[in-house]
Amino acid sequence: MPQTSICVYCGARSGKKTTFSQQAEALGQAIATEGWRLVYGAGDVGLMGTVARATQSAGGDTFGVIPTHLMDMEVGKRDLSTFIITETMHERKKVMLMNADAVVMLPGGAGSLDEFFEALTWRQLGLHNKPIVLLDVDGYWGPLKGLLTHIVDNGFADASLLDFVQIGGSVDEVMALLRRALS
Repeated sequence: MPQTSICVYCGARSGKKTTFSQQAEALGQAIATEGWRLVYGAGDVGLMGTVARATQSAGGDTFGVIPTHLMDMEVGKRDLSTFIITETMHERKKVMLMNADAVVMLPGGAGSLDEFFEALTWRQLGLHNKPIVLLDVDGYWGPLKGLLTHIVDNGFADASLLDFVQIGGSVDEVMALLRRALS
């Protein structure tokens, strides 16, 4: 049976709160402890680097995907179990999602939101049935949850859209949601 893989979307920056990095580290350790593989954007900066280093230090496998044009900016982390360089961002997102069994999103910016909305849209369109979980560190994703509700309330998506996204307030909650969804 192939190894369960968790795609983590997160910032190439660490953000202003130390809890963001603490939760990224805890998530990386939990993924490794569970025996799962981390799939992520292959950067060695920000929360991306934190989650990857934590996974590695806990003995976990890492699968990183980075487009050529971000090798310098995101400091491509070449010591991963698997390191893939793509030509475009679109290829990066596709390779990451197709090599994962579930998605978890830590705090991040526009790039993380782009990845999230593509995964959510593909789920809405029936292109995959993978769990999508937000790690809501200190309420970071509250506005996103509100936006999704606003979209549904205004008739731009069916209420089922809200069922495609689960929210956990801690790494323990996220891991419990993933175990349940992947069993």
